[in-house]
Amino acid sequence: MGGSGSIPQTSVHEFTVKDSRGRDVDLSTYKGKVLIVVNVASKCGHTELNYTQLTELYAKYKEHGLEILAFPCNQFWNQEPLSGEEVEQFACTRYQAQFPVFQKVKVNGPETAPVYRFLKASKFGLWGPKIQWNFTKFLVDRDGHVISRYGLRTYPLSFEVYMYECNFCGCGLLPLSFLLH
Repeated sequence: MGGSGSIPQTSVHEFTVKDSRGRDVDLSTYKGKVLIVVNVASKCGHTELNYTQLTELYAKYKEHGLEILAFPCNQFWNQEPLSGEEVEQFACTRYQAQFPVFQKVKVNGPETAPVYRFLKASKFGLWGPKIQWNFTKFLVDRDGHVISRYGLRTYPLSFEVYMYECNFCGCGLLPLSFLLH
């Protein structure tokens, strides 16, 4: 896994998280879907571009098995002051987002949400496991395994043509669309 052996889970599907209203969501409900898991913020300088592109990507590929899981996080210069419910309303109203928005989480430090501990242990970033800023994206395959991790400046629409390392046959690089067919 590219990370710490202290993470007993082997799939994102083994976690339960809270939705924006505080209800439990078993991530096993996303088995068979390709996921983009992203920490979002409403007051970041990159909010407009990321939310717009996440919404567009989701609308285009949700019927092909793509799900975007948005986790609000306020750890970066307090750029997400809203509650989970308020973030959901913000995303749905301003950007017409239809993907799920979950309860606010911590992505770094001792109170890191368990699902984010797993994601970070599965794929390190440029400077190790720590998430550097808002809109860090994890690409997860249909079996719940983390394939790739992307930073703030890898915008969602680049996933259509962005290449990731093929873990299936070692053939090199494949576009995101390969996962969705």
